[in-house]
Amino acid sequence: MKGRREATLLALLLACLTCLPGGLSGCRRSGTGVPPLLSGDPITVGVPLPLTGSKAAFGEAKRNAYEMAMEEINASGGVDGRPLVLLVRDTAGDPVASAAVAEELITVEQVTLLAGEYSSACALAVAGVAQRHGIPYLVDSAVADAVTQQKWSFVFRLSPPSELLVQGLTDFLESVVKPRSVAVIYEHSEFGASVARSMRSWCQDKGVPLVAYEGYQAGALDFTAVITRVKQASPDVVFLVSYLLDASLLARQAWAQGLRPKLLAGGAGGFALPEFVANAGEAAENMVVAAPWAPTLPYPGAAEFAETYRARYGTLPPYLAAEAHACVYVLQDALRRAASTDPERLRKALAATDLLTVFGPVRFEAWGKFRNQNRPASAVLQVLQGQPEVVWPLEWATAPYVSPDPANASGSP
Repeated sequence: MKGRREATLLALLLACLTCLPGGLSGCRRSGTGVPPLLSGDPITVGVPLPLTGSKAAFGEAKRNAYEMAMEEINASGGVDGRPLVLLVRDTAGDPVASAAVAEELITVEQVTLLAGEYSSACALAVAGVAQRHGIPYLVDSAVADAVTQQKWSFVFRLSPPSELLVQGLTDFLESVVKPRSVAVIYEHSEFGASVARSMRSWCQDKGVPLVAYEGYQAGALDFTAVITRVKQASPDVVFLVSYLLDASLLARQAWAQGLRPKLLAGGAGGFALPEFVANAGEAAENMVVAAPWAPTLPYPGAAEFAETYRARYGTLPPYLAAEAHACVYVLQDALRRAASTDPERLRKALAATDLLTVFGPVRFEAWGKFRNQNRPASAVLQVLQGQPEVVWPLEWATAPYVSPDPANASGSP
């Protein structure tokens, strides 16, 4: 097959390049300084990604991190001497295209492992195809709870579900901000609705009045009506859930229309990308963002990964890049323990994963309705003088929280 030949040639090229003086940026070398030669058939992982369309920035960051991890692994011996190859295919962030790409990767390219995608809708589309064919699929970014609540035995998720994604933020709200009311603005998508529901559940559990719960269609250009209704409700905290393009526009329009709550908070997604701070400008200052990772978190290799990524791509990696990098190492670990590319043996190996990565510990568990779900911790970032800093939990903090609220200017817990 043409795709298989391309994958083999890529693997052989990478194996040759790692033997050149200086090697490749980000590669790990053996103690002798000479990377081992790779032999045997390449092990190919299918990776659907949004490389065009509105979510291309997310897909590009993930592809960068995938490539870094693949090169590091191949430079240190691959998978027991076999090169690892990532067969990336563009889906443009469309669930129908995602399902079609997954089908092609499995039936035409004959991959026995899948990773990738970004949005929850696309990940659900790929997951359905993977489960039907009995092919393991490791989800590393999507957060909608439904992804690991389908009783699918071949679908695993490294990234947090929405209820865990917002947990750090809700702990912060309860301990530090102590809001008397909350408003939620979210986009109508699997991702947006799931994260918004998690915040709504927290409000209900803690008895915090939810004074506005406003959904909007993704790609909207004018948020005036939504912002006006939320402003009239006078909430202490406004929680926003959007992808990148909407996130920047929504924050700017909220600022321009004088929406000044006690705190403006974002639910990961577009708010956790470096581009958001640049695009939103002064509207981003003092905003807090729920995020499952930051380069300063105390995980082995996290700081080194972040610096290598920045040296190579000119910006610090967002959390989804750390998820992607960790994903490849989880797959390498499962392949080694399975000692096979047989899908059933790989499924069992993934289920037994217990690995520490740059993203943190990875173990797939079952609780409540969740199955094959990792349980990562989450942090809260705050934009201070144009830079995101960790402000919660306190043991991870790189800067003290600054309250935008004049009545609580100290920001003290």
